[in-house]
Amino acid sequence: MNDAELAAHLARIAGRILLEVRDSGVFEGKALGNAGDETANEFLVHALRAARPDDGLLSEEEKDDTSRLAKSRVWIVDPVDGTREYGENREDWAVHIGLSIDGVATTGAVALPGLDGGVVLHTDQVSPLPEPAAKPRFLVSRTRPAKEAVAVAEAMGGELVGMGSAGAKAMAVVRGEAEVYLHSGGQYEWDSCAPVAVAHAHGLHCSRIDGKPIRYNRANTYLPDLLICRKELADEVLALVAGL
Repeated sequence: MNDAELAAHLARIAGRILLEVRDSGVFEGKALGNAGDETANEFLVHALRAARPDDGLLSEEEKDDTSRLAKSRVWIVDPVDGTREYGENREDWAVHIGLSIDGVATTGAVALPGLDGGVVLHTDQVSPLPEPAAKPRFLVSRTRPAKEAVAVAEAMGGELVGMGSAGAKAMAVVRGEAEVYLHSGGQYEWDSCAPVAVAHAHGLHCSRIDGKPIRYNRANTYLPDLLICRKELADEVLALVAGL
C-alpha cells in the first residue's frame, strides 16, 4: 500500500485499540490517557518501523531519535492527540500519522475514533469542502482560547467554537464544521503534521500565523502556532493577526 493508505490503515487500527482500552473499564481519567498513549504508541511505532524501515520516526510518546534529522522521509506521530478528552470519554480526540518529506507535511491521516462509527480522513481521499457559514466559526481551546483567535473572530464578526484536540479542530474545518483554526498557544510537530497534510490536500490554507510555511523534522520540535482556514479567508485573517 502507498504512504497515505498505510497512514490511514494504521490510524484506523490505533483508533480501535484506543476504544478497546477505554471500553475495558480498567482505567479512568489520567490513567486511561496514559494507558491509551502507551498502547497506541507501541503499536504504531512497531508497525511503521516494520513497514517503512528506512524512514525516520518522531513520536510524542517515544524518545527522540535524532538520526531522523539526516533523513528526507520522517513519520511524525501523535498516538492520542487530546489525551485529556480521551480520558474524559469525549469525542474530540484524534490519532495523527503524518509523513514529512524534506520538511513538508506531505502525506498523512487523522482518525477521529470517538465519532459515531469512527472517521478517518487522509490525503488520498479528498472530498469537496462544504459551503461555509455566513459568519466564520473559529475553533479554539475549550479552556484557553488564543487571544489572537478571540480578537480576529471579533473583528470579522465571527463566533468561537470550543473543541479539544488540534486534530479534531483541524478536521472540523475539513468537515465544514468551522472555517478557521487559529492557534498561538504552543504546540509540537506531532500536533499538526498529519492535520496539516490532510487539510492541505483538501484545499485549505495552512501556514504559521505570520504567513510563513510550516516546517517539520527540525531539531527543536516546538511549533508554537499555526493557521488552518478556508483559502478565501486567509488574507484577511493574516492581516488582522499582523495588526494586533
